[in-house]
Amino acid sequence: MSLRVKPGWAAIRPSMYEGDHVSQMNRRQALGLLAALGATSLATACADGSAEDDESTVQLSDVPVKIGLLVPQTGGLKSIGEDIVRGFQLYLDLHDGRLGGHPVELTTADEGSTAKSGVAALKGLLDKGVIAVSGVVNPAVMLGIRETVRQAKVPLIGSDASPVSLQGEVYVWRTSYVASDAAAALGPYVSSNAKGKVVMVGPSFDLGQDVFEGFRDGFGWLDPRLVKQPIWAGAENNPRAGYFNNALNAIRAANPAAVFCSFAGTAGVEFVRSYRKAGLRAKLYSPGFLTEGAALNSLEGDAAGIITAMNYSPELPNGANRTFSSAYRQAHNASPTTYSMASYDAAQVLDRAIQLAGEKPTAQQVNLMLGKVGQVDSPRGNWQFNQSRTPQQRWYLREVRRDGPVLANVVIAELGTIG
Repeated sequence: MSLRVKPGWAAIRPSMYEGDHVSQMNRRQALGLLAALGATSLATACADGSAEDDESTVQLSDVPVKIGLLVPQTGGLKSIGEDIVRGFQLYLDLHDGRLGGHPVELTTADEGSTAKSGVAALKGLLDKGVIAVSGVVNPAVMLGIRETVRQAKVPLIGSDASPVSLQGEVYVWRTSYVASDAAAALGPYVSSNAKGKVVMVGPSFDLGQDVFEGFRDGFGWLDPRLVKQPIWAGAENNPRAGYFNNALNAIRAANPAAVFCSFAGTAGVEFVRSYRKAGLRAKLYSPGFLTEGAALNSLEGDAAGIITAMNYSPELPNGANRTFSSAYRQAHNASPTTYSMASYDAAQVLDRAIQLAGEKPTAQQVNLMLGKVGQVDSPRGNWQFNQSRTPQQRWYLREVRRDGPVLANVVIAELGTIG
């Protein structure tokens, strides 16, 4: 199997992978956890040459820096917002509440569900003097705040899916991925394994368009098995029972061998439940957010057998992930998600950028220094920003399987590198 990618994307051969406001830790818990995990993490970092920064070289300051988190705090995407806050806060807990040597004043605002609500929340954060903003889950919000970010000249480090059209924005970075990436990584695998017709189904907004374009590129535009026109299923993030009946009827009429779908949060939960209840048998494939975090817990057995592509698994065997995932589980009695990991990394790149910006960092200095953070020793594995301010990173094939007493997204292969 080979990974088909757009010009400028890198690809590697697939290889089998063996294996799979919020409560905070206080400083004593964090230091205790670091004492338990630090030796292993440091040894791993030294072995692979990734221990670039020595905390003793960071110039400590009493001057605080203000950072904003823009996340959904209500509605169907609320659980993703909670994961993002947890990931960012965890990094602070493990680093004495500092970024770049400065104590952090962290303010969280509700992005809402529309461009208007997102702009209002962002302006509230800007009025507080933040030098950087992170988070943002709803693609409509992400697109809607673009002009405000441009005018404010304050860096936005997105930690969830980002519309493709935002690549190249001077002040927009992401520690997650562009919306088309997971689908592009998964497409070749589906193409190699589907035994007949393949249909696509998802929400009718910009994110859905980006995801399907990525899947078509990966699967192969000229492959006659792929029905090029998606089945659109509205754009409600918190749908009620029966919402997907028309889409399910269209899938039944198409009689496919496989279904590629693109839903997240409670919309994804309702779609999968409705799909199973309707008795449809075609194999389900999706970007990883369909079965991520709270969604997987809500779906229980209905999620079994779903295959996804994602840039992270809590069981990845690297030193950074052992530290991160152990700390996260201790703090929240739950496994970390790609959302919490990307937010943790957003704090990590801000840590470096603020340090590089000097004694009195400004928003524009931090934005400039984000381009100089270099390779990031992340729980997902090492990555770095590409020219479009998106991580160049590995992608993993996961299947929902029984892992001891629970269902989990078990990594079954490495798909390739995109970026």
